[in-house]
Amino acid sequence: MTTFLQNCFAGLALGSTYALVALGFVVIYKSTGVINFAQGGLLALGAYLGYTFAEDLAMAFALAVLLCCASAALVGAGFERLVLRRMVGRPPFAVIMITIGLLFVLEPLITAIWGFRNKQVPNPWNIRTVEAGGLVFGVRDLWTIGLTVAVVLAFFLFFRYSSLGLAMRATAFDPEAALAQGISARRVYAVSWAIAAALAALAGITMAAGPGGLSPSIGFIALAAFPAMILGGLDSPAGAVLGGLVIGLAEALTRGYQQHLAGWAGDNVSVIVPYLLMIVILLIRPYGLLGTREVRRL
Repeated sequence: MTTFLQNCFAGLALGSTYALVALGFVVIYKSTGVINFAQGGLLALGAYLGYTFAEDLAMAFALAVLLCCASAALVGAGFERLVLRRMVGRPPFAVIMITIGLLFVLEPLITAIWGFRNKQVPNPWNIRTVEAGGLVFGVRDLWTIGLTVAVVLAFFLFFRYSSLGLAMRATAFDPEAALAQGISARRVYAVSWAIAAALAALAGITMAAGPGGLSPSIGFIALAAFPAMILGGLDSPAGAVLGGLVIGLAEALTRGYQQHLAGWAGDNVSVIVPYLLMIVILLIRPYGLLGTREVRRL
């Protein structure tokens, strides 16, 4: 039982990072109807900006996190303002291709500025652990889970009670009716990109501050978070969080027990488990666990 609970804790910590990235995907999709394939690039950019603030400029880690999230938000809003605003009314396929183009621009840009070598981001938690009930909890993992809970709570309070959050929900539900009520769709889109980029940066810097350090491949975590978004439901923030935790738990439990139950399958089965789980869930629920079912009237 101790091993099982230890693996569950590892899964919750991993799933928390997935949830942050998946939330960014959902924010963009709900407001624009487009899947943002550049989320991984924004995550890597945010992580490297955090490294610059914390290591090169020797800022306190908490301040570096705030600044990297703010910087990433400005990049996201700026990209929407300079590029995507010109695509309003254009086919979603064209916008999706632009996000893919942004990803391929960000990746070489990051390596041109920071290089290919791994970097060590200052880690305020080091490798400290806390023991309770026979379980060992990494302090860094506890902070990651706590940060995710705080962000998700702030996220839902913002969308439920703030005027801007209500405007974003109205635009996502019925853009034409929202425009008729005087809501600026352009402002909503810009804020959506800013929030998504800030969430990606937060996920990136929390990952980079771990023992693995920071490398250009850190953006691939977005590919692992992609099944979380699909599994939870493309248009459901709650589904993104749920999907992230489910994927994280499935991956950690597979990694913990696979050698005992199916060692013949190799060491990397946990890598494909999120995608297998996504396929199974979509076969049962095509709109994801909490996604909105599309209704067509004939």
